[in-house]
Amino acid sequence: MPKMKTKSGVKKRFSVTGTGKIKSTQAGKRHGMSKRTKGQIRNQRGTTVMPECDAGIVRQFIPYGLK
Repeated sequence: MPKMKTKSGVKKRFSVTGTGKIKSTQAGKRHGMSKRTKGQIRNQRGTTVMPECDAGIVRQFIPYGLK
């Protein structure tokens, strides 16, 4: 059988932690920052761990995990 390919969009946007959780950037930071509160902008810095209900969808596109 041929190897399954990883979706190229997934490998650019997500990473896997050492314990196997999916890490992604925070949502809601692309545009319209003047409408957001300062606290919301601060809290959306960096990355976050995805909830398991959403992480299962992402795992379908990374058959062998990411490095």
